[in-house]
Amino acid sequence: MKNCVYILYCRDARYYIGSTTDLSIRIKQHRQGKVMSTKKRRPLRIVFSQEFKTKHEAHRMELWIKKQKSRKLLEQIIVDKIIKKKL
Repeated sequence: MKNCVYILYCRDARYYIGSTTDLSIRIKQHRQGKVMSTKKRRPLRIVFSQEFKTKHEAHRMELWIKKQKSRKLLEQIIVDKIIKKKL
């Protein structure tokens, strides 16, 4: 999976939003505690991922989601299994 946005559900019942060009490697880094922002929030569970054509699109979508600061939006994305926002 390339150029994707992903959402992790953390032990503290909060979500982590990220983007990457290699999801399997990035998830492995999170689970091994190599990512400072999730290191103390393990165990983690991936609850969503969506591919984009470019790294830039994925990163823009990640920033848009974070800017919304809405747990309700995150949970709707997870239920719908897609981000409905158009870039």
